[in-house]
Amino acid sequence: MPIVVNLDVMMAKRKMGAGELAEKIGITPANLSILKNQKAKAIRFSTLEAICEVLDCQPGEILEYQKEEP
Repeated sequence: MPIVVNLDVMMAKRKMGAGELAEKIGITPANLSILKNQKAKAIRFSTLEAICEVLDCQPGEILEYQKEEP
């Protein structure tokens, strides 16, 4: 998948666990896990905004485009 979610990297930098982040942004730990493990098909802007607010980061620090090799 060309979009890579670097959520685990930002969580480690902020020393925050998945359960704590899920609670602070208002989603279930299961849904956060889906996002964190590259299984999500989409993300709501409101969820992305909440993640950025809690982790004090920019969307580009969480989402990355990697070109697929032909």
